[in-house]
Amino acid sequence: MTNPLLAARDLPAFAEIRPEHVTPALDVLLPEANDALERAVGPGTDASYEALSATLDVPLERLSRAWGAVAHLNAVVNTPELRQAYNDNLTRVTEFHTRLGADERLYAKYKAVSRSEAGLSVPRRRALDNAIRDFVLSGAELQGAARERFAAIQARHAEVAQKFSEHVLDATDGYSLLATAEQMAGVPDDVCQAAREAAAADVADGSAVGSAANHKITLHQPSWMPVMQYAHDRGLREQLYKAYVTRASEAGPAELDNTALMAELLSLRREEAGLLGHASYAELSLVPKMAQSPAQVAAFLRDLAARARPHAERDVDELRRFAAERLGLADLQPWDIPYVSEKLKEERYAFSEQEVKQYFTEPRVLDGLFRLIETLFDVAIRPDTAPVWHDSVRFFRIERSVGDGSAPALVGQFYLDLYARPGKRPGAWMDDVRSRWLRPEAQRSGGSAQTPVAHLVCNFASPVGDKPALLTHDDVITLFHEFGHGLHHMLTQVEDLAVSGISGVEWDAVELPSQFMENFCWEWEVLSRMSAHVDTGAPLPRELFDRMLAARNFQSGMQTLRQIEFALLDMRIHTEDDASGRIQAIVDEVRAEVAVLKPPAYNRFQHTFSHIFAGGYSAGYYSYKWAEVLSADAYAAFEEAGVFDPATGQRFRREILEAGGSRPAMDSFKAFRGREPRIDALLRHQGMSSPEAVGAG
Repeated sequence: MTNPLLAARDLPAFAEIRPEHVTPALDVLLPEANDALERAVGPGTDASYEALSATLDVPLERLSRAWGAVAHLNAVVNTPELRQAYNDNLTRVTEFHTRLGADERLYAKYKAVSRSEAGLSVPRRRALDNAIRDFVLSGAELQGAARERFAAIQARHAEVAQKFSEHVLDATDGYSLLATAEQMAGVPDDVCQAAREAAAADVADGSAVGSAANHKITLHQPSWMPVMQYAHDRGLREQLYKAYVTRASEAGPAELDNTALMAELLSLRREEAGLLGHASYAELSLVPKMAQSPAQVAAFLRDLAARARPHAERDVDELRRFAAERLGLADLQPWDIPYVSEKLKEERYAFSEQEVKQYFTEPRVLDGLFRLIETLFDVAIRPDTAPVWHDSVRFFRIERSVGDGSAPALVGQFYLDLYARPGKRPGAWMDDVRSRWLRPEAQRSGGSAQTPVAHLVCNFASPVGDKPALLTHDDVITLFHEFGHGLHHMLTQVEDLAVSGISGVEWDAVELPSQFMENFCWEWEVLSRMSAHVDTGAPLPRELFDRMLAARNFQSGMQTLRQIEFALLDMRIHTEDDASGRIQAIVDEVRAEVAVLKPPAYNRFQHTFSHIFAGGYSAGYYSYKWAEVLSADAYAAFEEAGVFDPATGQRFRREILEAGGSRPAMDSFKAFRGREPRIDALLRHQGMSSPEAVGAG
């Protein structure tokens, strides 16, 4: 039978890929890629951009697509067999890419291209400059034992980061609690129904026996969070809080404890930085980013913290006062905060998240999101067909009219995987299936560019019964956020693979389009079009929207400090010499400096901090706040011209989305905004532009 990972198909055959296909496919693809490397560095390949691209890019992209499909499945439909196949080959793939990135022969050819080809296009010059920089960062200038150690670090780092991620997934999947109807008092009906159905399913398959405790609660966000927000039973909330914040730590199964893995990852990163001549991993991490130094990042974060602190302190004071006076909770605890916050919001603004959720059915939200994108960026989104990995996954295409009366041109396609389930990594993300690229054969024949394809993945609550899935307003914001990343990937017009879409974009600017899209979730014209009550079909009432808008910055000071706490922790543990041996101590120190609410000593949130330990955000978590300055200022241009102003939308598409990584992010921002970014819009959007907040910085 044909291996689906090797078949020459336009899109991955997700429905056909099995764990037993992985190793045989890589037995073919890795030698092909290695042969291409040897041809590229040999005398038969000219030291020219086109010659190197024609030799290397096709087999490397073929390998990337196949391994990307395996990695994606490992994240969204994880099974023991697939995990084993993935881990069995992770070292092989890592070793090849480490060797490729450090090949001094290839590095020499790229440097020769840089010296000889002065007439390269702007995107190609950018791609070439990035490549030369990345060769240095990949150890191409190392020799002897240092070179061998660098390669060993890369292999071990990939293994440890993967194990960290597995521990988080297994610890999340491995916990459940059965609650009685009395314990679930206060929890929304749809959440209770889903919990009863989950418990009944366990009884039906023999993994549990029936009892009065017939509501199954898990640590997946759609199950856990509503209980924390609405359950009157304080003991239940405390039990779930402790289970959630101690996942993958010494408080649980020893085989899932991430303590040693975190220390090893930090040690490996510090050693890598030293081999490359940098004082810290944070310093190394910033080389390809907009920020210039760890000190600059820390100063930025501390300045923002000073601006946010007065607001955060007021948030906490009123939360404690409300808990004591209205709920009889004199000793406010962390497991009370979601519950008390929800009650305070309901009283102050006369609405609940549960009330709002009834208006955001997933089909209606998607339709509203698609119509917004079509209006802003002059495209059309249509259902499409492709093999998928789960029956809840859907596939769409983005088209654009070519203006001559012919059929619309395909711009990009995307998979949409919205619902949480066991075996699926927590969180939300966008990932690429393939990028826009004018392949060498298309260049020779005058053909058209390969269109980009994306994965858009969330973890929302599934539909219950015969009703559509209901999204909280936070879910809507998450969906818009991930779609912003997807637009950055799919609307690019750059045809050079290395700087197409999000490729080549500085990591601390990559959140600009995603955070930009979040702002539309607070516009009446947008929300009114995407809302319809699940039972009556009535649109979101304007007066309810006005109350939501009034509550937009509810606890924004607390939330800002929480993000700064994460970012400062990330920067400190990747800067300080002894961080690997004192992670918890640094966590405590950062909390003492920044936090206005102190968690209990057993809190181990860092043990599931996958962004920095198993994702791409190590020494880069600050980028969320950094890019928020860019995104808020970019959105202010729409506020100034009119939110649906077509000229502003076209300019954003052209200067930000279409440009991708073909030029520095600051150049793209200035091309759109006409100036450098300012922090004013961010402070205004978050309700922190009062005199005392500005003066505090």
